Amino acid sequence: MRVRALTRALDRRLPGGVTTRLRALALLWGRLTSWGRMTPSIIVVGAQRSGTTTLFRLLEAHPHLVRPTLDKGTGYFDDHYGRGRRWYVAHFPMRSVVRARAKAAGVEGRVQAFECSGYYLFHPLAAERLARDLPDAQVVVLVRDPVERASSAHRHEVARGFETLPLGEALDAEDLRTRGESTRLKSEPGYASFEHRHHAYVQRGEYAHQITRFVDALGEDRVHVVDADRFFAAPEQEFADLQQRLGLPAWSPQTVERWNARPATAPGDTTDDELRSRLMRHYETHDAELARLLGHEPSWRTAEVAS
Repeated sequence: MRVRALTRALDRRLPGGVTTRLRALALLWGRLTSWGRMTPSIIVVGAQRSGTTTLFRLLEAHPHLVRPTLDKGTGYFDDHYGRGRRWYVAHFPMRSVVRARAKAAGVEGRVQAFECSGYYLFHPLAAERLARDLPDAQVVVLVRDPVERASSAHRHEVARGFETLPLGEALDAEDLRTRGESTRLKSEPGYASFEHRHHAYVQRGEYAHQITRFVDALGEDRVHVVDADRFFAAPEQEFADLQQRLGLPAWSPQTVERWNARPATAPGDTTDDELRSRLMRHYETHDAELARLLGHEPSWRTAEVAS
């Protein structure tokens, strides 16, 4: 049984403290054997609530890719960078095990590791850290309608117990809550900001300058931006295009499900027309710059994808 399947089964059956200790032991073993483990060459960096879990499921099913052993992402290049490279590598499979499984499955050619950590895109230091440690890595960025993303993120934080304010109040409070946090993250590398991570609903939808950090750090040819609304309108076609851009052998999934979606369940969960109009005006200049990075207008600025 694979490690992640075992941990899922134990999570359902054992008290939280026990599974936490078992995960710690798994990471300790990973650190002790880090010399023989893979490092990722493909990183999905966000944006949060933009289809990253769905893309993760597609990538983990690809015969030429392997995921981290415990979770879909590690958070290393944002809040856990101080733990060191051996801690990071501990999250990935042993090269010998991957080779043996690929041979048994008849998979020919290079098998690569990947991870998916949705906070990397927004964290002000993640791009330079990633470029320093994994200079040959390729990065994937999913972007979606930033107003819908903000609303979805708010529902997500409420469900996780990290938000108590209604959507409108949370958006109004964002500037005050997050003031100075990005600067502090940059000036204090070991600092982790709850507000920056969980309450920056509007700022996380300002995609262009976040993507530019990765382009500047890694080069334009290593940063692949995907319009999530287009992706979900034609997932097979868009996934085939992404595989080609990443240099992966072509592979087609049988079905494409939408994972980890959080539909609105109450009137206050969504933006009304007035709020949406205000936010769309806010995003105009950001979306214009994003269009240059995408090579086309974002789908939410056109009539290409039905709402």
